[in-house]
Amino acid sequence: MAKPVHTLVVDDEERIRFFLKETLQRTNHVVTTASNGEEALERLRETPFELAIVDLNLGGRVDGLRILEAARWRWPGMAIIILTAHGSLESAMAAIREGVDGYLLKPAEPSEVRRAAKEALERRKELAPSEEKAVLQRGPFFVDLRKHVVTLQGRSLDLTPREFDLLVHLMENEHRVVPPPELVQVVRDYEPDHLHEARQIIKWYIHRLRQKVEPDPSNPRHVVNVRGVGYRFKE
Repeated sequence: MAKPVHTLVVDDEERIRFFLKETLQRTNHVVTTASNGEEALERLRETPFELAIVDLNLGGRVDGLRILEAARWRWPGMAIIILTAHGSLESAMAAIREGVDGYLLKPAEPSEVRRAAKEALERRKELAPSEEKAVLQRGPFFVDLRKHVVTLQGRSLDLTPREFDLLVHLMENEHRVVPPPELVQVVRDYEPDHLHEARQIIKWYIHRLRQKVEPDPSNPRHVVNVRGVGYRFKE
């Protein structure tokens, strides 16, 4: 018998949660549901789901894009499908740029849901790093993701687990500026209530990391501050 697929369904409409759960359970999915963004983040904090289906337009202060961002750093191997209405194409495109594995337009047919789930899981499996690819290299930095070892120009760096996670996340997202709240989630598994709080927390970790990776910490070359936005990694 095939291994069950652990799946998270996030939607603020009970009938849609019920529909998706019933549809997926018929194809060997074990489904957990969440009715809002806060509940979804709580589920994601502890459970390594293989698939998540997330409504972009949730009520409350945590929307679908926020859940997508949290899922991507917490469980990077998880397949993600977004649910969106016909009038929300702009939001859907923003989610796609963040790296979703599929999307469904409401209302969706059972066959569409099952097909999207199958294709998203297959896509994520293809993207999963092999044993040979479980490394990360950017310029003079080389990271062994399995052994949690970082070298800079061949010299091993003595990083704490939180410093390691921070550096890896910045390196993996070198194409964009990473905002402070996201970095706080990476190093502290904590969701700040305010941007100011996130900035105050993360600047200490950035300072400590720079002491270990920068030739001149007072004039950083690799972990760069983009004023008013966040931090970015440069080779």
